[in-house]
Amino acid sequence: MGVLKDLKERFDRERVELDLDDIQGLVLRSRPEPYVGAHAMLTVEEAEGGRDFVRRLAEYVTSAQDWADDLQSWTGVAISYAGLRALGLPEDSLSSFPLPYQQGMAARAQQLMDTGPNAPEHWDEAFTQDACHIALTIYAADADALDAALDQAEKVLEHSTGVTLVATHRFGVDELNKNPFGFRDSISQPTVAGSGVRPQPGQERSISAGEFILGENSETGSPLAVPQPDVLGRNGTYVVLRKFASRVGAFNEYLASQSPDPEEQHRIAAKMFGRWRSGAPLVLSPDHDDEELGNDPERRNDFTFEDDPKGLMCPHSSHMRRLNPRDSDLSIMTDVNIKRIIRRSSTYGPGWSPEVTSADDAKEDRGIYFIFISARAFDTIEFMQQEWINGGNFVDLGSERDPIVGLHEDDPTQGRFTIPAEPARKRIDGITTFNRMAGGEYLFMPSLSALRWIGEGGWTSEQSDAEA
Repeated sequence: MGVLKDLKERFDRERVELDLDDIQGLVLRSRPEPYVGAHAMLTVEEAEGGRDFVRRLAEYVTSAQDWADDLQSWTGVAISYAGLRALGLPEDSLSSFPLPYQQGMAARAQQLMDTGPNAPEHWDEAFTQDACHIALTIYAADADALDAALDQAEKVLEHSTGVTLVATHRFGVDELNKNPFGFRDSISQPTVAGSGVRPQPGQERSISAGEFILGENSETGSPLAVPQPDVLGRNGTYVVLRKFASRVGAFNEYLASQSPDPEEQHRIAAKMFGRWRSGAPLVLSPDHDDEELGNDPERRNDFTFEDDPKGLMCPHSSHMRRLNPRDSDLSIMTDVNIKRIIRRSSTYGPGWSPEVTSADDAKEDRGIYFIFISARAFDTIEFMQQEWINGGNFVDLGSERDPIVGLHEDDPTQGRFTIPAEPARKRIDGITTFNRMAGGEYLFMPSLSALRWIGEGGWTSEQSDAEA
């Protein structure tokens, strides 16, 4: 059963409490399996023309109202702070956004620990010098549906002025939904309270809608700050977009350096990720991969770490356990429910193969757009980068970093990963940076009514009324 089918079966419109017709569909709608799609980055060079583009484009942005229907494609739109400024929003609205969003991802490089090979000076041109004003994402069930949606978007652009397309990137995976390293991706997703979806097995409860939708009550019992005016901020959310170039060949060669046995290489890789390549979690299948389990959305996420406090099955430092500690005993107190994120990541380039070498890394375009949605997006990603990804104190592992997305020096004496075992734990060294930053941005995903307000320059008519 696919993820989208599973979600549909858990959806009941009578349980809906959110303004689904005003929330962008990309917030609540998971990708199909398989999926294809495209990302596009645009720059606004003239405010009035840019607003006209947004107004036209808003007609094709899918709402969450129809997310459970059999849509062939759906479009999402997010805007950077530089983009809102270029569109001419008034200063009182611009200043109502969080400071990290105003500064942008590149300016927050130190907080994000984007240094060395991950520093902004190495990023793709589309993400430099505030070039990414509008980010457009299209997901589709197949290539024909994607082509039709892209043709629609291109016609909107053709009839607009003052907007320039700076980059596009197609992506997609087969029904196994594997990331560049051959592991099933985006398995664990929070259930949003009021969305009409019952929590999936393994989840105690739904997460308060305000953790993802601005204007709704958060886990604290009250809404987070909403950009002003209310029509701009309400039912919107924030997006973190981080493009990574995946060094799959370097990963394969690292595993080979640890063992000549392919099965042992798979085991070490599973320990580093926290799941087997099928998606089966180590906690439920610690000794071998289980494809039937990995293919079952009713079971593959139905677990806790209660019975694995020492990490003997799933290491504390594994990628999965770091980014979703669940009920793990953490040394640094953290409310994991306000760190939950809705993942909308997309894989691009050739699929994984054990034959990929480091020589292929330099010539093949392969990687992942790590994209997530959260009303606390900027605080969350900076916390994750500092504590959960590029630190180890929260699990009593000192400076040990995430083995998959952590920033490691290309030095064989650096990069350590601890595999708990009895009577003595095992440590493997020499891990390098397997995912290098190629760019990114902090974005705001407006509601559909906010997109129309922006497109129509709603503040200009409000100013005229006030002056009259």
